[in-house]
Amino acid sequence: MERLELLKVLCAASESTSFRGAAMKLGRSPQDITRAVQELERELGEVLFHRSTRKIQITQFGERFAMRARDALAAVDGLFDTRVSAPDSDMQGRVHITAPGAIGRRFLAPVISRLAGAHPGLIIELSLSEKVADVVDERIDIGIRIGFMRDQRFVARPAARIGFEVVAAPSLIDEHSRPESITDLQALPVTALMDINSGKAWPWHFKSGQQFLPHRANFITDDPETECEAVLNGMGFGQLPWYLALPHIRSGRLVPVLQVHAPDPWQICVYRPQRSPVPRRVRIVFDEIMRTLSDDTLFPQSGPADESR
Repeated sequence: MERLELLKVLCAASESTSFRGAAMKLGRSPQDITRAVQELERELGEVLFHRSTRKIQITQFGERFAMRARDALAAVDGLFDTRVSAPDSDMQGRVHITAPGAIGRRFLAPVISRLAGAHPGLIIELSLSEKVADVVDERIDIGIRIGFMRDQRFVARPAARIGFEVVAAPSLIDEHSRPESITDLQALPVTALMDINSGKAWPWHFKSGQQFLPHRANFITDDPETECEAVLNGMGFGQLPWYLALPHIRSGRLVPVLQVHAPDPWQICVYRPQRSPVPRRVRIVFDEIMRTLSDDTLFPQSGPADESR
């Protein structure tokens, strides 16, 4: 019984910025929280929190142990919940996912709905951002990232391939000359996508490692869907991912250019931190996201140049 109370204190403290906040959550005194954490640290032989006069920061060991503690407490609670059948009891709890905004809104919402319907005790937290998430500080269970991943801290699996196409509205092409080379873009109105991680505009990538930097863009945003709308409205030429551009190319609202210079497609990866053990609910959600993002009907594996052949 005493150890269960210590684990509850640890979990409350791991979700707070101070021991006082954890104390308020549990209806205990800050001194009780401090003593409980110190007792756990002595028993485990590891530091669980870095302390300062104003806040606490959980250590990497503390984060891993707190995750195991949350799973253990959920399992104990599940034993006394007669509404939950034994086979699905390990699907209770939270799974935190991070994904780029457009991919999360367009492709993950149906996955989340299916999983929520199948597992009523599952709580899915979805964070949408173009910023690379800190998996420890933000307590991320599963992430989606465009591009190659070489970080050995993650278990990463490639799903779809995402190509990129330079496109413009037909009215803009009628008004300006059609670019025949990458350097022609310097004299044309273009849009730019801001990289939140660096504070700079993403370069446009082309075959053989060539790049174009949209320094003098007419429109700048940090959201790919908003950039797509700007291109549709004739504000400039833009380099868009296939999953945004292809429907509008097929309808005639966008025209692809510089197709002979198109870059090789990038991978979209699904990843999770190297944690052990991995709760079953995280594995189930991970596998369902992989199945969805590997669907060729959602992520076409060929661009407009291939479709026109």
